[in-house]
Amino acid sequence: MKYYRIATGQGASWAREQGDQLQLLVGDPWTGTSDTGLVVPLASARLLAPVQPSKIVAIGLNYKDHAAERNKPLPKEPLLFLKPPSAVIGPGEAIRRPEWAGRIDHEAEMGVVIGKAAWNVASPEAGRQHVLGACCVNDVTARELQDKDVQFTRAKGFDSFCPIGPCLATGLDLGALEIRGRVNGQVRQKSNTKELIFDVGYLVWFVSRVMTLLPGDMITTGTPSGIGPLEAGDVVEVELEGVGVLRNPVS
Repeated sequence: MKYYRIATGQGASWAREQGDQLQLLVGDPWTGTSDTGLVVPLASARLLAPVQPSKIVAIGLNYKDHAAERNKPLPKEPLLFLKPPSAVIGPGEAIRRPEWAGRIDHEAEMGVVIGKAAWNVASPEAGRQHVLGACCVNDVTARELQDKDVQFTRAKGFDSFCPIGPCLATGLDLGALEIRGRVNGQVRQKSNTKELIFDVGYLVWFVSRVMTLLPGDMITTGTPSGIGPLEAGDVVEVELEGVGVLRNPVS
């Protein structure tokens, strides 16, 4: 199932994909939805970020090849940082580069969306039961600020530095999805979520021992190697198997 959030004359609405159309819904995917009987063409719908999380818990260095390209040792446990909700943008919205911040990089990632509140989950296996589905995420990063500050808040927290989309897809095997990152049509990142050092269930379990994860919250699971700079005028894409393509211009 693919759920979208779209702009309508009455505000944001949830919808589910039905061929080349979207069936408008009442409710939300974590508490339940029902059809309204109204449909709109998918091609003409204005897509919004599919979730508005209360928090985005991001995972650093969760692919071996990315740790290698950053000259970092493999983590012994997940490396957590937070991205603010104000960083979220949807498909087609512009990533805004602060000129004074130096090099700005793309990071193609799988984001997993919590469907059931999680606190102090009993085990990694139980952690999987709290996940509703997945989205494409671009963990945009001010690389020079990251290296300067050591901790990640400023480098990862700018407005527009967390594109999410194009939909929330459920029913996928989150442990075996192809992921791609492209800039202006050129593939820069290519991997599979089976290469994650810490898998989705483990991440939910680990994070839940620190903070309560609420329905609609997101864990971004880390990026593979191939990170690189973005320039004004670029178009960056994150593609995740079974989810689709998240596309954003850069300004």
